[in-house]
Amino acid sequence: MGDQTNDHSDYTDSYEDVSKFVLSGDREATLLEKQTECTFMWTTSTGDPVGVIMNFVYLDGAFWVTCTRRRKRVPAVEARPRVSVAISSRGTDIGVSQAVTYKGDAEVLDDRATLDWFYPVLAAKVRPGDATKQAAFVAHLDSPGRMVIKITPDTRIGFDSEAMFANSPAGSTTTTV
Repeated sequence: MGDQTNDHSDYTDSYEDVSKFVLSGDREATLLEKQTECTFMWTTSTGDPVGVIMNFVYLDGAFWVTCTRRRKRVPAVEARPRVSVAISSRGTDIGVSQAVTYKGDAEVLDDRATLDWFYPVLAAKVRPGDATKQAAFVAHLDSPGRMVIKITPDTRIGFDSEAMFANSPAGSTTTTV
């Protein structure tokens, strides 16, 4: 069988290290604009990681999500504000296998001023082009105990499979959904 070594001098050409296939700034901006859902992740009091899919708004360098105070994530975030948010292009019309994950600090906000600006912005994102549906969504959101979680990211990990497969016989991953 011959002598095999673990020399990885050509490691970056092997597609085992995908860190060089970063998501460009313009493609990241498009992803954040087009995608309506993220995976929001935090830890439990026992240190277990947990995540849920949530609608989000990205505005002023922060991610904004909403839920009611009864959700277990709220006291968890208040006790341990380090969280992460992952966003994929799946389900959008911008192609597949674009993804970005952010780590940062979360803050729970329940002041009326935050709720009043956030609800219409989220409604416009998830019910685009239909003022009647947006108004109904705002009315749905404006319920007792609802709050907003603001996530201010400080670390980013992006990936773009288009960059990885650009010169590959496997071909492009671009498809419309």
